[in-house]
Amino acid sequence: MIAALPMYARPENRAAHDALWALIRDNLRAAGLAAPDSLDHQIGHMESWAHPDLALGQICNLPYRAQFRDHVTLIGTADYEIEGCAPGTYNSVIIARADDPRDTPQAFSGAAFAYSEALSNSGYGAAYLWAQAHGISLHPTLHTGSHAASIAAVRSGNADFAAIDAHTWWIECTRDPALTLALKVIDRTATSPGMAFITRTGEDPAGYFAAISAAISALPESARTALRLRGIVRLPSAAYDIPLPPDPTKLPV
Repeated sequence: MIAALPMYARPENRAAHDALWALIRDNLRAAGLAAPDSLDHQIGHMESWAHPDLALGQICNLPYRAQFRDHVTLIGTADYEIEGCAPGTYNSVIIARADDPRDTPQAFSGAAFAYSEALSNSGYGAAYLWAQAHGISLHPTLHTGSHAASIAAVRSGNADFAAIDAHTWWIECTRDPALTLALKVIDRTATSPGMAFITRTGEDPAGYFAAISAAISALPESARTALRLRGIVRLPSAAYDIPLPPDPTKLPV
């Protein structure tokens, strides 16, 4: 049995995630639900989501919609209190270099776009829909592997712009305040469901939801500040009925 909360995991917030898990674990066990002693900090995202004995995981809405919707149990969506977003939802900031004279979405049509992963909603899927909404030709020319690498690619000039999960952007700017001088936010994507808590298929989500909700409420203030996690929200199933983006490698560059 495994538990993993990888989506916003950083070395500096590991203790906060471990504190959150300890509370969730004890609440699950008190409700008669099995839970491992500690989080698995090494397992890969896809491997954890597909694990047949997953006690608790956290998944982005694009891989959930594209591959896992019928293979896991959705518990609820984390609320990180993103500015301008309803509870349980988030968006992406569209970033460019601060000295880039372009400052409108349309000005970046055809520009070199860095994307973290093809299955990242915040790094690619939301940006694709954003581009469609603005009549922009999106050219995903650089696959970086992570939001941090996409930020670095724009900062160095290897890409013109990128889409960064708003909560990740907050984390990275907190770690490196100079980012707000080197880079600028030119726009934000539409909102969509945030990071979802999941467990293995066939489980009743009610006990898990209660365990997570109580754990978040009981978090010490230091851990609450480190994670900026405010609660867990039930979103309707229809919230995930969002068109899937095309393979970024098949788009013209």
